[in-house]
Amino acid sequence: MSTSDNQPAISHEFAAKLNRLSAKQKVRAMVLLQTSENGVSRTQQPSRQERKEAIEKVRQASRSSLPNIDQILARYGGTRLSEEVDALGSITVEASAEGIKALADSEHVKSIFEDQAIFPLSLR
Repeated sequence: MSTSDNQPAISHEFAAKLNRLSAKQKVRAMVLLQTSENGVSRTQQPSRQERKEAIEKVRQASRSSLPNIDQILARYGGTRLSEEVDALGSITVEASAEGIKALADSEHVKSIFEDQAIFPLSLR
């Protein structure tokens, strides 16, 4: 469960949670796909058009990974919840712990995060 530069694709905390799940339990996760688009360091803020072009490059680079991701999910009874890759090159999936671990081992995956609900802080 690590990326090509030996960094874990899943955090230790998320991996521990996956290990506690039963075989039939599923969890939602955000999968950041591996792309060749690393972005270019800039000294100026990019124009609106340059941002749109950069987003499209990331999406196109990530789309080629989707058939592989879908095969892994199908093998483990998981589902891709996102129709399209987002601007960051990520998708949301639902899968068993084994399915998430198999995704983490894929060369097409950079990292996986638990898809957690976000709640506003209550002001007291």
